[in-house]
Amino acid sequence: MVKRGKKYQEAAKLIDRAKAYEIEEAISLLKEVSKASFDETAEVAFRLGVDPKKADQQIRGAMVLPHGTGKTQRVLVFAKGEKAKEAEAAGADYVGEGEYIEKINGGWFEFDVIVATPDMMAEVGKLGRVLGPRGLMPNPKTGTVTFEVEKAINDIKAGKVEYRVDKQSNVHVPFGKVSFENNKLAENLDAIIEQIVKVKPQSAKGTYIKNVSIASTMGPGIKLDVSNYKK
Repeated sequence: MVKRGKKYQEAAKLIDRAKAYEIEEAISLLKEVSKASFDETAEVAFRLGVDPKKADQQIRGAMVLPHGTGKTQRVLVFAKGEKAKEAEAAGADYVGEGEYIEKINGGWFEFDVIVATPDMMAEVGKLGRVLGPRGLMPNPKTGTVTFEVEKAINDIKAGKVEYRVDKQSNVHVPFGKVSFENNKLAENLDAIIEQIVKVKPQSAKGTYIKNVSIASTMGPGIKLDVSNYKK
């Protein structure tokens, strides 16, 4: 059993484990129990009634939050020619080809997201063993393998988040910082829940959204009442 610190234990006492909270109440409570000395990230966790082993139930995608994430993402773009110039003009932090493949193979990871044009994926694919385990591999489903380089960069900088179901049928998505105004956190959270409802696989049987909770980086989980959302 994980041993929790004194602050965590004190915060956990403020939460009724048997209760599912409305979003507004849950966010107020989230702020109350966030005791860390830094601006914690707020994250929502879904337990879904899907089977990730089935190809048509592997939920994955990306979306731009209404109020961003509160984090500035460093973007590396693999592109050449005019698309490389487009990436630089759009504000990519790093743009290049083979030189960055060598740097990554050498242990360099001073970036948060990779965008690659489709014609670069044969080269970027060689980094699969390095990038895959870190969740950094570009993917068409999340809009990071595209010729629309400017749009991809703008979306990421505006607060784009990715979501992906794991082997235990869970999805974790950040929805802002604890320092955000309550209404902005609520709107970000609402947008994510709506998106997860929207991408429900047609083949999923039974209850789709089994459980939803929110937590700050160092704080305890708070169960949400999502009965108002179509399941």
